[in-house]
Amino acid sequence: MMRSLSLAARRDADGVFTFPAPDRPAGQRSVLGLRTEPIECLRVGFVGLGLRGPTAVERFTHIEGVRIAALCDVDPERVEAAQRILADRNLPAAAAYTGAEGWRRLCERDDVDLVYVCTPWDSHTPIALYAMEQGRHVAVEVPAATSLAECWALVDTAERTQRHCMMLENCIYDLFALTTLRMAQEGVLGDLLHVEGAYIHPFDTWERWRLEFNRRRRGDLYATHGLGPACQLLDIHRGDRLDYLVAVDTPAVGGSAAAGRQTGDPSFANGDQTSTLLRTVRGRTVSLQHNVATPRPYSRRYQVVGSEGFAEKYPAEEYAFSARRIAELFPDGAECRPNEYLPEALRRTLAERFRHPIAAQVGEERARRIDPVREGINFRMDYRLVYCLRHGLPLDQDVYDAAEWSSMGELTALSLAHRSAPVAVPDFTRGEWERIDGYRHAYAE
Repeated sequence: MMRSLSLAARRDADGVFTFPAPDRPAGQRSVLGLRTEPIECLRVGFVGLGLRGPTAVERFTHIEGVRIAALCDVDPERVEAAQRILADRNLPAAAAYTGAEGWRRLCERDDVDLVYVCTPWDSHTPIALYAMEQGRHVAVEVPAATSLAECWALVDTAERTQRHCMMLENCIYDLFALTTLRMAQEGVLGDLLHVEGAYIHPFDTWERWRLEFNRRRRGDLYATHGLGPACQLLDIHRGDRLDYLVAVDTPAVGGSAAAGRQTGDPSFANGDQTSTLLRTVRGRTVSLQHNVATPRPYSRRYQVVGSEGFAEKYPAEEYAFSARRIAELFPDGAECRPNEYLPEALRRTLAERFRHPIAAQVGEERARRIDPVREGINFRMDYRLVYCLRHGLPLDQDVYDAAEWSSMGELTALSLAHRSAPVAVPDFTRGEWERIDGYRHAYAE
């Protein structure tokens, strides 16, 4: 694993820890808004067929313009199980790779356009880097990187090779999030001021690799489910940028108990709850929570505060608006009060009116049928990734998003280690975010 860059942080006169962006090496150029040659038939290789890999293979069998070219896992039985998924769909068998180095051989294949990575966290960056060096586009599970050094390596490699590197942050394809995003982009919520997100997901049994990360590290290690939708709402890297953060955490009561039950060793570095507050350059704020250790219902928070409206997903999907906006949205005099939740019928009317183009393009019922456990968000993510690559469009998430959202683990750890000191978020775009004001994600293309 690449060495952390924390030692390179400098504390300025205001007490803020900063990480100066390294100069862009000669020959590299920005990949913000990257478009590559359209790929008529996208040939995909899957690396990692344990927890999320097999369901990804299954989803891709339902997407037109795709050929599953290769499958890889350290366990040969998992590869055989994935081959049966293809056979059940009357599709040809894929090239098979196993063992510790099989992923390298897959990345080297000339008939693979996209490498789809579903391995444990600490292998995400090495596989992604090697795939791009071989000329492949990459889609990698969250988090894409586990240190700032890895984040910068992903950025530099994507810029040098001019290959796409997308983190598979599925929560931005939640139907409510997509609807709210469209409403925000059309000004319905007014000026966006504050967004909240979270990963609140108690585990009865921890995967060993996830347990080990939390035993060794402190901070928000899984920020992307809450941060990704927030950044898209705020046009981060497309007219604004995350500026700095502060973090606080609690003692590790539940985490320590879980570690003791599973391993006999209760040592646990990460607090049961980590709370992070971020501010953007334009002055908007983002609040994040991370809690995988205490008995709480699953939640990603998802609250959006605008000058004319409010949205939240948990515990129920709701909207509220100012009196002026209600009059504009419902000129026939619908019975609803300002600053209070809309009646259910009006909320449904609003959701249909602002249904996002991606939801319409993929088909809501189809997405739910193919991806029932996650209510279609994974299928919408995969479908959209394939669509963009086949049509030569910029991806909805790029390498700068992957780096910034993944950097939260190390940045929050640094804040916590210094009594919640402010920590600057590196500018992974090296200033490009300021030069494309008005650019929005290519969702409608």
